[in-house]
Amino acid sequence: MSRIAKQQITLPENTTATIADGTFAVKGKLGALSRLFRREVKISIEGSEVKVDPVGKSITANAMSGTTASHIKNMIEGVSKGFEKKLIIEGVGLRYNLNGNKIKLDIGFSHPVEVEIPDGLKVVIEKSNMTITGFDKELVGSFAAKLRSLKKAEPYKGKGIRYSDEVVRRKQGKKASA
Repeated sequence: MSRIAKQQITLPENTTATIADGTFAVKGKLGALSRLFRREVKISIEGSEVKVDPVGKSITANAMSGTTASHIKNMIEGVSKGFEKKLIIEGVGLRYNLNGNKIKLDIGFSHPVEVEIPDGLKVVIEKSNMTITGFDKELVGSFAAKLRSLKKAEPYKGKGIRYSDEVVRRKQGKKASA
């Protein structure tokens, strides 16, 4: 059995979890999430603990038990604490603005790029910093990656959009001849 699936998964206070027909649902103070899991894994709720066990002894069932346990932990943490990603935009003339439910990006193209914010996410912009928060880890991560992919930080001057904890490896560039 997977080492991750062997770890205890406890439900915090004010968080409820239910399971029906392979669909695991969790509800907390920030929202509610539900997900359909594969039949190779048995999920059981005992009091304030969630247990994940593989059905059978196949390699797939063992692997899916760890994956399922990780997804359940992320769902529980999301509805109780939430997730956050921070982006930084760097460079002359590069900026983003919040217009209602859309983000307007001026990132060096001939036109501004508008990206709609998905439901369940909250975006806060302060100068060149953007904070994306939400209770669904996949949604927060995929939206941050989508914004970053529009203008990745380049290696010569570091211009572009990057995560706050990302380190851009710089290249030397051309040398002036004497």
